[in-house]
Amino acid sequence: MNPAGATRQIYWNISHVWVMYVLLFPALAIFVYGFYRQIKKWRRGAPAARFDQPRRRLKLVFKHALAQRRTARDVYAGTFHRFISYGFVILTIATTVVALDADFGTAIMRGHFYLYFQSFIVDAFGALVLIGVGLAAIRRYLSRPKKLVYTDEATWILVAIALICLQGFLLEGWRIAATNDPWASYSPVGNLIARLSLLSDSTLQTAHRFTWWFHLLLSFGVLAWFPYTKMMHVFTAPLNIYTAQLAPLGASLKHLDFEKTESFGVNSLAAFTWKDLLDLDACTECGRCTAVCPAHIVGKELSPRDIILGLRDAMHGDVNAPIIGSTPATAPAALWQCTTCVACMQACPVFIEQMPKIVDMRRFLVMEETEFPESMQQAIMSLEKRGHPFSGTNATRIDWADGLDIKHISDVQDAEVLLWVGCGGALIERNQKVTRSTAQLLDRAGVRFAILGRDEKCSGDPARRIGNEFLYEMLAKENVESLKKHNVKKVVTSCPHCFNAFRNEYPHFGGNFEVYHHSEYLARLVSEGRLKPIATANKSVTFHDPCYLGRQNDVYDAPRQLVQISSQGAAVEMARSREKSFCCGGGGGMSFVDEPPDKRVNQERAREALATGADVLAVGCPFCMTMMEDGINAQRGDREMRVMDVAELLLEASS
Repeated sequence: MNPAGATRQIYWNISHVWVMYVLLFPALAIFVYGFYRQIKKWRRGAPAARFDQPRRRLKLVFKHALAQRRTARDVYAGTFHRFISYGFVILTIATTVVALDADFGTAIMRGHFYLYFQSFIVDAFGALVLIGVGLAAIRRYLSRPKKLVYTDEATWILVAIALICLQGFLLEGWRIAATNDPWASYSPVGNLIARLSLLSDSTLQTAHRFTWWFHLLLSFGVLAWFPYTKMMHVFTAPLNIYTAQLAPLGASLKHLDFEKTESFGVNSLAAFTWKDLLDLDACTECGRCTAVCPAHIVGKELSPRDIILGLRDAMHGDVNAPIIGSTPATAPAALWQCTTCVACMQACPVFIEQMPKIVDMRRFLVMEETEFPESMQQAIMSLEKRGHPFSGTNATRIDWADGLDIKHISDVQDAEVLLWVGCGGALIERNQKVTRSTAQLLDRAGVRFAILGRDEKCSGDPARRIGNEFLYEMLAKENVESLKKHNVKKVVTSCPHCFNAFRNEYPHFGGNFEVYHHSEYLARLVSEGRLKPIATANKSVTFHDPCYLGRQNDVYDAPRQLVQISSQGAAVEMARSREKSFCCGGGGGMSFVDEPPDKRVNQERAREALATGADVLAVGCPFCMTMMEDGINAQRGDREMRVMDVAELLLEASS
């Protein structure tokens, strides 16, 4: 037989094919209406510019919608999701080819294309779909991970997918058996069914005809049902990924226009942007955001997944109705548990922005209702009156520099850098040692640096994350004006929160500075030979990634370079590190909240650090220093572990 002539009769055993199109158009109409209904809901949101830089956006879609890079982080779920999704892409293409050949006379189902694609590849991918459905069913009904949402809809979706594929294989097998298809070997699954078939010719034809029409009705029914179920994510997920924020995660909070805004914060769906509303429909209910949420892991009420699902359900009602407290997930108590670590955003396979929505709702509680935790209120009051959030401190901005020859920026001509000390680095006694270490290292390297001293104010990060956007903006504008006044071009800071503010948020106010975390700048000085550490102590060190340095700004390597130098290569990683690092619990204003003793994020992280057996826990953030020292002290028992900043380690190695 010549493969060039290979083909098959498309509508074998089927008459009145025109009925198919009579049924198709109503199904398509219902599908289109469902999609239009969703778009209409999104358009009720406020404007958001999310269609710039199309090349970068298309690259994101390729990596995360087509290649499913984030989905594949969970190997088991990623495997069956790829089997099902890629399988259905191939099956859809194959169905389209059939329609083009049969109804438009394209004659493309011929020869090698028919044998290798339309027969063998389609069979293989159809089998992968069935395997994927089986793996999904095992996970959903036997393993039953807590992070999943268990609904009847999900069950029916799996049943429908399985039935469509099984029917397709039965139809293929019965056709092969009845026609004695000479090309059967190119369709391995269909050929197997044909060989196993025990039906008589007349029964086989009757079964084939009935199953063909049932298959058609089921497929069209699923098509019509599609936009009214979670299967809608086949369209909303790529769209959501395309319209994702391109800036670092640390730049994800919205700026408010206080001159035009009538109310502050969000307490209704109408106050969100259209992109926020698209986020809600893009959710696949996978629960990965909640599974990595530090507050949820230690037993608190906060669940980023349930917030998104609760808001999604609210879209079916009045978009102007209050949303805070409308479900347990959006209760104020849960909203105040967020550390703004953005682990949820980093884990989400479809790029949903959970944390900014939480902060939007916090803004309403703070600026409209003045209802937020008392300890956070004290921090805000201290920021307003004293320019820093530590209401109980008697320290000054320059106490840490006692005995050092540190100059004010106004007294240093052509300074290489401004050392931005930050509130935690200046006013918390333990962190003053870190600031001194950083200053001493800069001095040893011959860096001409200076400080703002008493003129320095809080970067505004705590105010912004707590929800007082007005106070944050006031502080940010004052700081930008102050730095511009002194002609500052380059800023070095040991606080990732200040680093994030300067790098990602101050440009909105005209503050375009060259910003370095102190670990980056010190590693650079080492690489340039301006610092020459000669470590002699062989100690094991593990590094804790600060959320605002790592996940939010993608700075992972510089602090590790300093750790490797200081430990003579005896560095060990915690079970959760780099982009999967676990929060210290101090962000989002949580440093100013006394958590329940049995639900403390810092103690969960401390247990993980102690499990490494390291002698030193290295940090690169004043908030992490405070939280991790408290956590280690509470968990270590007789075990000794020092908590040190990377600057202290480098100074010790340089002595």
